Amino acid sequence: MQHVDILAIAAHPDDVELTAGGTLLAMRDRGYSTGILDLTRGEMGTRGTAELRAEEAEAAREALGARFRKTLDLGDSRLANSIENRMRVAQEIRNARPRTVILPYWEGRHPDHYTAAHLGYEACYTAGLARAGLDGERHRPHKILYSTIYRDVPPSFVVDISAYFDQKLRAIECFQSQFTGDMSEIVTLFPAWARLVDRIRTQCRFYGHQVGVEYAEPFVVKEILRIDDVVDLPVPSI
Repeated sequence: MQHVDILAIAAHPDDVELTAGGTLLAMRDRGYSTGILDLTRGEMGTRGTAELRAEEAEAAREALGARFRKTLDLGDSRLANSIENRMRVAQEIRNARPRTVILPYWEGRHPDHYTAAHLGYEACYTAGLARAGLDGERHRPHKILYSTIYRDVPPSFVVDISAYFDQKLRAIECFQSQFTGDMSEIVTLFPAWARLVDRIRTQCRFYGHQVGVEYAEPFVVKEILRIDDVVDLPVPSI
């Protein structure tokens, strides 16, 4: 696995595209390398197959310009924060050596999503232990970000993705099996493409308007953010 500056970790193929795809695109254009780690193959999904989703995930990786995408097989809809899984994810973190890790928020409707948050955090810690029994040099990411696009919580900050919103949609659209075709029987869980686009547009526009841009993606960090220049802050107060 190649080293990257930013590693986005999520439970299922398509999760990263939905929650942080615009941010990965924006950071790529700033010169940072990005990677994606899916913890499951999405094999329990109502639509499509794990094999088809793997093909779609690779197309989405190309659309996002990520350096690599790796999919583990830790059990869709039964993802567990076990010691075994923590060690497997910690090894991937050592391999990729990211400075920043993006995780899902630690609360959510789908158990895999909040489990991925806890598992990812503990794996980041474990990857830095000298006696963890892992291959390679120990490594601990500098910063962990949690995507809050699906949670009604105040973000610590948002990332302006206005210039990348259409590219984000194209990456999501790679998952044809999940978001296009006849959705009439399962529309409550998987909205039809037009409705999904409208929801994503509304969410990202809401956060964008909070900071005076068209579209943005929200994130939370658990630490206090330090500001070195109080004169050059970008969002006006009045």
